Amino acid sequence: MKVAILSPIAWRTPPRHYGPWERVVSLLTEGLVRKKIDVTLFATGDSVTTAELRSVCPKPYEEDKNLDPKVWECLHISEIMEQAHEFDLIHNHFDFLPLSYSGLIKTPMVTTIHGFSSPKILPVFQKYNQRTDYVSISDADRNPALDYIRTVYHGIDLEHFTLKENPGEYLLYFGRIHPDKGTWEAIQVAQKTGMKLVIAGIIQDHEYYSKYVEPYLNEQITYIGSVGPEKRDNVLGHAYALLHPIHFNEPFGLSVVEAMACGTPVIAFGKGSMNEIIEQGINGFIASDVTEMIQQLKNISSIQRNQCRASVTKRFSQEIMVQGYLRVYEEILNR
Repeated sequence: MKVAILSPIAWRTPPRHYGPWERVVSLLTEGLVRKKIDVTLFATGDSVTTAELRSVCPKPYEEDKNLDPKVWECLHISEIMEQAHEFDLIHNHFDFLPLSYSGLIKTPMVTTIHGFSSPKILPVFQKYNQRTDYVSISDADRNPALDYIRTVYHGIDLEHFTLKENPGEYLLYFGRIHPDKGTWEAIQVAQKTGMKLVIAGIIQDHEYYSKYVEPYLNEQITYIGSVGPEKRDNVLGHAYALLHPIHFNEPFGLSVVEAMACGTPVIAFGKGSMNEIIEQGINGFIASDVTEMIQQLKNISSIQRNQCRASVTKRFSQEIMVQGYLRVYEEILNR
């Protein structure tokens, strides 16, 4: 089986810090290589992989503003499509744009839909529905207008996340600084409980940061910026709880699973995939608002941190994700 995997080029594969899609692509690629699958990864030129790497974009356009995203995305996608005949299957992680090429090649293509950035992109997915295959990353993120071959949850490399048996003393917000992610709500929880809050993530909405985050930073509430892989384990593992007060239907939520892998329970608003990932009282709690989030904090001590870790090992490991995609590949190629 020869598989071509198309990764985004906003960030390196794997990312240096932020880049959830690229992180998943890297884990899948390396897992397939370990199973002796012939994999070619199409990603930025500075990407790191044990698979064969092919690239036209030298580095991530989010890290080099001299690169025009539209230009390099066109070149990147056309590169894999012009070589499509070399592969048994193309696995697209690049959203909807590559679908517009799928009718021009004979190689079957499967697309992992990492969420819908806007309803405006749906017509592209609808046009190629049943002419190609779609994988959802949670049941909650399925659009009723589309057909899916399977749901495959994201997996994480458990070796990079250490179980911390003893809870820390601070609350943690780990994600983009954006109203969708609820940074301000996490700050309110810290203010009303008097607990320390550590905020980690890229600033995606600078106006929101200036109005709802920066004025409240002090000794109790601190912002540490974007955290890379080398610090992620420590920051996640030494937290008392991860706060995830999202205001959108999150397709999956890698930071939620990564925190649990360290033994850190999660309290999240029950939107999107959260009800699929969080097992009430086992690895965290669902809350409806800030008030309920504060109430659930009183129950965190009842959660066994080793059970948090076990819930991830059982459902969200790299191996389980790789096996899920291998079944998808085999089903498509056996038609």
